[in-house]
Amino acid sequence: MRITFLTHYYPPEGNAPASRVHAMCRRWVEAGHEVTVLTCAPNVPDGVVYTGYRNRWYSREVCDGVQVIRGWIYIAANRGLVRRIASFLSYFVMAVWRSLRLPKPDVVVATTPQFFCGWAGVWAARWWRCKFVLEVRDLWPESIVAVTDPERWRGGLRGAVLRYLEWLERRMYQAADHIVTVGDGYRQRLLDKGVDTRRLTVVTNGVESQLFVPRAPDRTLRAQAGAADDQFLVGYVGTVGMAHGLEVVLDAARLARDRGQRKLRFLVVGDGAQRATLEADLARDDPGNVRFVGRRPKSEMPRWLASVDACLVHLRPTQLFQTVLPSKMFEALAMERPVILGVDGYAAKLLRALQGGVVVRPGSAEELVTAAAAWAEDLDHARSVGRRGRQAVLRGYDLDHLAGRYEQLLLQVSEGRSPAGYDERSVEPRRRAAA
Repeated sequence: MRITFLTHYYPPEGNAPASRVHAMCRRWVEAGHEVTVLTCAPNVPDGVVYTGYRNRWYSREVCDGVQVIRGWIYIAANRGLVRRIASFLSYFVMAVWRSLRLPKPDVVVATTPQFFCGWAGVWAARWWRCKFVLEVRDLWPESIVAVTDPERWRGGLRGAVLRYLEWLERRMYQAADHIVTVGDGYRQRLLDKGVDTRRLTVVTNGVESQLFVPRAPDRTLRAQAGAADDQFLVGYVGTVGMAHGLEVVLDAARLARDRGQRKLRFLVVGDGAQRATLEADLARDDPGNVRFVGRRPKSEMPRWLASVDACLVHLRPTQLFQTVLPSKMFEALAMERPVILGVDGYAAKLLRALQGGVVVRPGSAEELVTAAAAWAEDLDHARSVGRRGRQAVLRGYDLDHLAGRYEQLLLQVSEGRSPAGYDERSVEPRRRAAA
């Protein structure tokens, strides 16, 4: 196949959408397909273009066999609704314009961490008169409402804008030949919105098992976190955004201090819209047992995960986030790190099935401290939970296997066959035979 993939985010950005798209596209190239990615200059989360790149009208590179086309967009930091929407709209214009100058593919794939990337895929596929697969990894405009005050969207101009975006959302789903969701929760939400079940397939998030391999803790990194060998370090590794509700980390750190639980320490590795706010709060009342170390390269993530004793995965307690299946959960499990999960719904159900951690109420500092303290007093049990989690996650969530499922689906759609009834669990990854 000739595949064109539209995505706002791509490496060297290290967020979940960028990592997933790169992992899939690289494996499709290894399977013998021709893959082009249409994206922009890397700039997440600060809105500053990475060293070695420029926000140019056009640039081209080949990375891991994938042709990467980058075009100019209005760049904005990952904060502030108006500027971010302006950035998303500029990507839409750029992607549609650039698609006019690329060879016709067999199938277009567009992913929706941002809504207008999906619509760029609609128009690109219409121009090329080819098949279109929409990947839904975020529900717009629901996610906008979820991280703001819902009352602000109930009437007036904001309410009208919301209704228009919801209409665009429905039209986008109708325009897709097939829709891939990254979890059963999103699939159920689309069914609730009237999407035909025959047009939906789940290809979950997963983990690169060759990269996330268990290893000994890095004492240098633990020292940066202020954690001694005999202390129990709970780490959050990922985006520090509005959706993640990481106030709970500061609340838990203060609660542990007040209870005299000196063995517990907390660490946040990452950057995002809420980091400055959280650090300002920490400066007003620092319990002395929590550190923020900022953004680190994706290549360092296995070392950081190996250096904590348990991983926190957390989202704000909203109904929408009950549909989410966070990719950082799979990475932590692959590193044999037990997970403290503050996410309701499908993620909680999966973690319990994998037996790789404990579920706490989102936003509950008390439950977070209680779970961490129990593992701190029984390290052997915590480590056995981590080992069990890795074994379980590699059985069904390795990206080699998931990319093979996705590849088979794209082949069916590009050939005009319906993937209805397609049992993704039975499909093994196909690889081109060595010459």
